[in-house]
Amino acid sequence: MAGLLEGKVVLVTGAGQGVGRDIALQAGQAGAKVMVNDLGTSITGEGVDTALAEQVAQEIRAAGGEASSCAASVTDRVAVRTMIEQCQDELGGLNHLVNNAGILRDRMFHRMSDEEWDAVIDVHLNGARNIASAACDIFRQQNGGSMVHMTSTAGLCGNLGQANYSAAKLGIVGLSRSISIDMARSNVRSNCLAPFAFSRMTATVPAKGGAQNPDEEPYLEKIKKMASEKIPPLITALGSDGAAHITGQIFAVRGNEIFLMSQPRPLRSVHRAEGWTPETVLDHALPAMERDFYGPETSRDVFNWDPI
Repeated sequence: MAGLLEGKVVLVTGAGQGVGRDIALQAGQAGAKVMVNDLGTSITGEGVDTALAEQVAQEIRAAGGEASSCAASVTDRVAVRTMIEQCQDELGGLNHLVNNAGILRDRMFHRMSDEEWDAVIDVHLNGARNIASAACDIFRQQNGGSMVHMTSTAGLCGNLGQANYSAAKLGIVGLSRSISIDMARSNVRSNCLAPFAFSRMTATVPAKGGAQNPDEEPYLEKIKKMASEKIPPLITALGSDGAAHITGQIFAVRGNEIFLMSQPRPLRSVHRAEGWTPETVLDHALPAMERDFYGPETSRDVFNWDPI
């Protein structure tokens, strides 16, 4: 791994704790100059601790690397532009962006408030767009760059009590895909990663049957063994020159497993030369397609085998 990102500048948002911290530390170990961004809020986006980002930057420097820190909010477009300028001024540019910042406001959909919806969409989806937009200005000028955006199987598959988070994370997939198409002429690549790891984020996810359901305990114990340090290797690899041809993809990491996730494509079609009526749709089209329908599954239902 040593030298894999030598000469590159990597910006990691939400890097003060958990998975983001591990990503930033490994980028430094791989030779990158690292901009560590974290506002230092609670898991719900409240409170501020501007020291968190600097603590991680200090760890990178203590290990012989080069790093700066920034406590800007990804939802503040002016602050985001300033952060990108800081990358240029203090670290000499920007080559690889990791959109990792996020919060949770878990609630069953019928009880979710407008504020809980807006806060999660703003940090995850709008935040990813804000950083990506600012980074693209540099990437276009230098004719190259890489982005990895954190999605989630909550968005790809669905999850209990996370409609706001799921919507934002699936939106990020569409954002990444569009960036990969729009920016291809500037040699900018954009990929998504859905991480499985126990963190303060996953610790809040509602359990099936309620948090005290004893049937959930074995599963939750396995989740706790999914270490966050399993996530960075793929992100480091995607930021390297060896992955310069990889863009527009969705990956997932669960323990020692790496998945390439499918993307929406036609499954089945039906045709009637005379066209359709509501009655023929019910009698013909829907029955013909029904065997390929997806049920109301959660991420856990889809990834239903033991990773450990």
